[in-house]
Amino acid sequence: MQLVVARIGRAHGIKGEVTVEVRTDEPELRLGPGAVLATEPAHVGPLAIETGRVHSGRLLLRFEGVRDRTAAEALRNTLLIAEVDPAELPEDPEEFYDHQLMDLDVVLADGTEIGRITEITHLPSQDLFIVERPDGSEVMIPFVEEIVTEIDLEEQRAVITPPPGLIDESEAVIASVRDEDSAGDDAADDGKKGGA
Repeated sequence: MQLVVARIGRAHGIKGEVTVEVRTDEPELRLGPGAVLATEPAHVGPLAIETGRVHSGRLLLRFEGVRDRTAAEALRNTLLIAEVDPAELPEDPEEFYDHQLMDLDVVLADGTEIGRITEITHLPSQDLFIVERPDGSEVMIPFVEEIVTEIDLEEQRAVITPPPGLIDESEAVIASVRDEDSAGDDAADDGKKGGA
């Protein structure tokens, strides 16, 4: 099975290095020197990693045969794809591959059905589950421990405890900055009146 493990960003320097947006929890395993990765678009690859290093918090890679900035820039936005055994599991029991999470039923702690995971979006700050509701609408669920409390692969379900308004907009609590500011102004006015 093929998994997207990174997306190539802009060129770095003049010797063929590129920045990489990592999309795997195991970059040392998937993106180490010597790894040969398929690509999307396919005609760009396969690409063999020659060197890798971290610079200012970003992973930089150099591929065999890519020796200058022009060649590196031509790789921009290419997806790097690793071949993974479908039976393979991440070392950490709290981590999951995307293919394990796809099509899981999403339910509340009381068993109320919310929908089914149809897509996983990887953002810099967190991952999002795109969940298709029974009525065909979609809801985005942040894949964070406070909201997704359990992943049960045997039962094929993800249990969530959403904050008010995440699933049902009618439950949303709207906090207004204006209300807080006016409350502060009233308190200030009261203080002025008491001093007279």
